[in-house]
Amino acid sequence: MSTFTVSIQETSNSAIIKFELNQFITQHQSFEFNNIDEAKSSPIAQQLFYLPFVKKVYISSNFIAVERYDIVDWKDVQDEVATQIVNYLNNDGIVITETATETKKVAVTVYAESTPNPSVIKFVANKKIVTSLFEFTSIDEAKTSPMATELFHFPFVKSVFFDQNYVSITKYDIAEWDDITIELRTFIKNYIESGKEIVSLEASKTQQTSTKQLDDRYEKLDDTSKEIVNILEEYVKPAVASDGGNIQFISYDANTKNVSVLLQGACSGCPSSTYTLKSGIENMLKEMMKGKVETVEAING
Repeated sequence: MSTFTVSIQETSNSAIIKFELNQFITQHQSFEFNNIDEAKSSPIAQQLFYLPFVKKVYISSNFIAVERYDIVDWKDVQDEVATQIVNYLNNDGIVITETATETKKVAVTVYAESTPNPSVIKFVANKKIVTSLFEFTSIDEAKTSPMATELFHFPFVKSVFFDQNYVSITKYDIAEWDDITIELRTFIKNYIESGKEIVSLEASKTQQTSTKQLDDRYEKLDDTSKEIVNILEEYVKPAVASDGGNIQFISYDANTKNVSVLLQGACSGCPSSTYTLKSGIENMLKEMMKGKVETVEAING
C-alpha cells in the first residue's frame, strides 16, 4: 500500500494547481523555484522541470504547487503530474536536501486563545503543523509524537491535542494560566521554528488506517446513524474545532433513541462545558430529527 496519497486542488490562479499530500514533506518550510538551476536543492522540483510545460514549482509543508506555461491545459496533464509526484515520494525520493533545510529559516507566530474549558488553552500557529487530529492523555501515549512527549515534561501538562494549525493543552489545577501561558507559547513557537518532527510518520500511518476504518464503519451504519453523523460534521464539528476540540459519533440506539458521542481536546473533562455542549447537541438533534432522538450521552476522551 502506498504511504503517500495526493489530491488535486485548483487555486485562484488558473495556471497553478496544488498537489496536496496526506503527509508533510518539509519541516514547515516553503520553497519556490523558477527554473531547473534554482532547483538544485530539490530533486523532485528538478524532475518536474523536465516536463516542458512547468514554469514554476512551489514546495510547502504538505503540498507541491506547479505553475504551467500556456502550451497545455491542466485538465490534460494534472493526473500525469500527480502520478509522477506520488510515485517519486513512495520510492523514498528526496524532496529538499538537508543543506537547504538547514539554511532556510522558518518564520512562525503562535498566539494563545482561551476556550470554553478553563483548564484548556489553544495555541494557534500561522502554519499547518499536522495533517489530521491527534490526542495524547499521557506521556506513554505520546511515544509517537516527539513534541507531545516534550510537552509532558512540563509538570502541569495533563493532555495534548493537535489539529491542523493548533495545539490545545489541558493543565492540572496546580498551575494558573497567567503563570505558564507565555512559557508554553515560547516553547511551541521555538519547537516549530526548529523544524523538528511534531508527529512521527508511524503515527500518521496509524491515523490514516483509523480514518479508513471510520469511513468503512460509516458505510455500515443505518440511515439514521448516518444522518446524525452528517449533522455533527456539518453543524457541530466546525464550532467545536474553533474552540480547540473535537466530537466523534460513537453509537445510536433506536430503541432508547439515545446518541453517544466522544468529546476530545478542549471539549473533554470540563463538567460545565461538557453539559453545555451535550445540551446543545441534544436540542439540535431532537429538533432536526423529530421522534428519532431523545437523549445525547457525551463521553470524555
